[in-house]
Amino acid sequence: MREIVLDTETTGFEPEQGDRIVEIGAVELFNHMPTGRTFHKYINPKRAMPQGAFEVHGLGDDFLRDKPVFAEVAQEFLDFVEDAKLVIHNAAFDMKFLNAELGWLKMRQLPWEQAIDTLAIARKKFPGSPASLDALCRRFSIDNGARTLHGALLDSEILAEVYLELIGGRQPDFVLAGAQSNRRDQKQDAAENWRPQPRHTPLAPRITEAEAAAHQAFVDKMGDGALWKKLG
Repeated sequence: MREIVLDTETTGFEPEQGDRIVEIGAVELFNHMPTGRTFHKYINPKRAMPQGAFEVHGLGDDFLRDKPVFAEVAQEFLDFVEDAKLVIHNAAFDMKFLNAELGWLKMRQLPWEQAIDTLAIARKKFPGSPASLDALCRRFSIDNGARTLHGALLDSEILAEVYLELIGGRQPDFVLAGAQSNRRDQKQDAAENWRPQPRHTPLAPRITEAEAAAHQAFVDKMGDGALWKKLG
């Protein structure tokens, strides 16, 4: 099963108000495992970058000026995606922008059914808990230290790890999942049947010879019926 974990960066929130995509990053998974294939493009939006958007992703006018426009990368993007499922965090946002850009070029649209929304999965799995990408990284102990700014390819790589955790961890196929289940059962049985065993090497005494002698003298004064003598 082929899946594409995808993220975009934009100039704002509404393509119908003139906002455009400025970066696309995507990571290919096959049977829930990264293949190493990626898609990454910076895109010239042919408009000025609002300050608010710049503060999110750090992609400014000077950097984007010599990058290709969306029309120049659109077919390459569609060829990479093909009919694979698109794993996206807050899929409605990215799908809205991608289909707007494709629509302006009279190119094939991406059907909503092709998208898997990890934000919806996280909210269903952890109701009431924060479901941002950073929050999920904290929940799953995923290192996102390099994410000082939003970046489409880096966020896609991080989201791929989050997605695999959301669906149950790195399990490339049913057989491996069964093997992991067997190992969990064996560990549980071992834990339930655990019994303390003698140490191979006794621990060194933690009292001094003087303290041991004083204790023995105290016990001797208690006579032969002393509990300490019976246990000894």
